[in-house]
Amino acid sequence: MSSRIPELLVAAALFIVSPAWIRAQQPDEQHHHEHPANSGERLGTISFPTSCSAEVQPQFERGVELLYSFEYDEATKQFEDVTKSNSGCAIAYWGEAMPLYHQLWGPPSESDLTEGWKLVEKAQAAAQKSPREEEYIKAMAAFYKPGKQTMEARATAYSNAMEKLHDDYPADQEAAVFYALSLLASAPPSDTSLAYAKKAVAILNGVLAKNPDHPGVTHYLIHACDNPIMAAEGLAAAKRYASIAPASPHALHMPSHIFARLGLWQDDIASNLAAVAAAEHGTFGADERLHPMDFLVYAYLQTGQDDKARAIEAEAVAVKNEGFGTGRELFYFYIQAHLPALLALETRNWKAAESLMPTPNAEPGFQAITYWAQAVGAGHLGDVPAAQTAVRNLDNALVASRKLRPQQAVPPVETDKNEAHAWLAFAEKRNDDAFKLLAPVIQFQDEVGKGEVELPAREMYADMLLELGRPVEALEQYRLSLKSDPNRFNGLYGAGRAAELAHDTDTAKMYYKQLLENCNQGQDSDRPELKHAGNFIAGMDAAETP
Repeated sequence: MSSRIPELLVAAALFIVSPAWIRAQQPDEQHHHEHPANSGERLGTISFPTSCSAEVQPQFERGVELLYSFEYDEATKQFEDVTKSNSGCAIAYWGEAMPLYHQLWGPPSESDLTEGWKLVEKAQAAAQKSPREEEYIKAMAAFYKPGKQTMEARATAYSNAMEKLHDDYPADQEAAVFYALSLLASAPPSDTSLAYAKKAVAILNGVLAKNPDHPGVTHYLIHACDNPIMAAEGLAAAKRYASIAPASPHALHMPSHIFARLGLWQDDIASNLAAVAAAEHGTFGADERLHPMDFLVYAYLQTGQDDKARAIEAEAVAVKNEGFGTGRELFYFYIQAHLPALLALETRNWKAAESLMPTPNAEPGFQAITYWAQAVGAGHLGDVPAAQTAVRNLDNALVASRKLRPQQAVPPVETDKNEAHAWLAFAEKRNDDAFKLLAPVIQFQDEVGKGEVELPAREMYADMLLELGRPVEALEQYRLSLKSDPNRFNGLYGAGRAAELAHDTDTAKMYYKQLLENCNQGQDSDRPELKHAGNFIAGMDAAETP
């Protein structure tokens, strides 16, 4: 998911000795289960032995499989059905509590924390549980425990408890996978060493060697490698996840996180078209359709298919503000703000970007996206008054957003704010100030990466250099930007144009040729950049012909 999205609002019974309970005492003996009973669906292969009755075991494991693919609402239904059939099944209450904590999407609301603790108490009171299951419940208790803890403190306490569970039961694959996820969720935003991600990858690869069809392994490997440094390491998981859990729209979409990082646009498009189709033919929230549509717009723009991008954007912003998954209701406002901004800026329609207006009733954090786009557009146009107004509105919106949601962690680098102020400085011809404002954003994105469907700050820096008539310096910055974010339309064209102006014709031809290859030789687009690239190459070829 884009890093620009503000954080979103996410009875005792007699002990029964059953075959499931016996399995629970021997977690190192893995019993893999695949659950195709629901309309022939496939969600992967896992092993989560429990003390519950044998009758509810398949249903419980289906709930866990859904959890692994972030199908939280459907998972909740499964665990609720288990507790209705087997009220003494302690671990099923753990299952009900887990979907309230969207570990990579944002913190639970206060009401979710309260509900989560109630479910923990039910799990603690229920009789059917093994020592291993008690540790799962203790881990959830560490997160939901009442108090004034920050979300960071809760995530760390949960991860520490999962580490103990993993150490105590090293043969429990599910403990390993959930521990790896907790590492990703508890990583400090300022950690540019990617130490948590690298540790998670090592754990997940250990499980992968034993169970290549585990949905959580491939899913979380993608998340762990969702950065420019490790993206290539996640490609194998990206190519496999969709085939492991094709019944999950999110599983069909997730590979595109890696495809977008690596500039594999046709794979990106295919992944998200499949996700949209799956979401439209199931009982899924509107967000399950809109999230892949966000990636589709971006990928279509990188391949010059602007008409398709506009069609998806129009369809997405027309979706009504209803039917969103639990904790994802605000995604509506993200789409309303982000997609028009993305379309305007990626097509370099600076006037359209400058003219965008915030969505009515949107929270300040979403209004800020629009003000950021206004500032970028005005900066390119040299429209100082408009840039000043946009920056002032952005600053006010960010202050209001922090007051509204004080639990949000302050990012180590305020990307939108720095970029907006940089473009204001550029419009005011304070070029050195503009470069200084972009520098920390560039450094952070080099180390951790930008959001998958966002503009690179280094590409903005290169644009400024090119506009200042400094093509040699601009070319180097475009080259570096394409290293982190390969095959971007504007990055390739900018590099080609900078090389052309620097009279480095061979380099210009190389970048223009790659741009045309990405865009079907310009046959699906009327972008002037593609026409210019084609004419330049034709001119060089003609000059080289004896």
